[in-house]
Amino acid sequence: MPNRRLALFDLDNTLIPFDSDHAWGEFCVHLGWADGERYRQENDRFYAAYRAGTLDLDAYLRFSLAPLVGRSPEALEAANHAFMQKVVLPQIRPQAINLVQKHQRNGDLCAIVTATNDFVTGPIARAFGVDHLIAVQAERDAAGSYTGGWVGIPSFREGKIARTEQWLAAQGLGWVSFTQTWFYSDSINDQSLLERVTHPVVVHPDPKLADVAHRRGWPVLDLFP
Repeated sequence: MPNRRLALFDLDNTLIPFDSDHAWGEFCVHLGWADGERYRQENDRFYAAYRAGTLDLDAYLRFSLAPLVGRSPEALEAANHAFMQKVVLPQIRPQAINLVQKHQRNGDLCAIVTATNDFVTGPIARAFGVDHLIAVQAERDAAGSYTGGWVGIPSFREGKIARTEQWLAAQGLGWVSFTQTWFYSDSINDQSLLERVTHPVVVHPDPKLADVAHRRGWPVLDLFP
């Protein structure tokens, strides 16, 4: 077997020091695409549930994808560009870029695996120079407009494993194709995928994941000192 290696990265609070899904919700309020304080409160409530490991994913996806519905391609592109310029790019740290590039220089197959939708995360993955993105797929109709729904298995909790396996299978690969596998994450929601790889690494973990990492002896990395 050739010495193939796979490196998977969570995105929010792992490669970037904030949650892009929550931040995009705040940005939708700024754009006037969402109902001000009421939307902000719901956004905060869903984010707290995610951090606690109790998120109702279907309810959250209906909430978070709704602002995309009915927007023109031009408005969506402009909003996405403004979000990247004003919110995302100023917060990308060189330590995170260097981590990804280290794996790329070693010839590892790299992918970002995130529970945030592909509209928000596609440009972020490109900013990191990562060609492969496994994200919640926001549904579009025949005209290319967002419907507020999603396609296939959401890449959340065990869904991250299922979607990763689908992605690998599409390339004629599987877990057994690799001699070493990495996954970097901050969240207890990612425990199942961390347990699936040969090299789990937690990145400034939430309290529940920090406890698991301590008991398992998993390495802890801080990209945002």
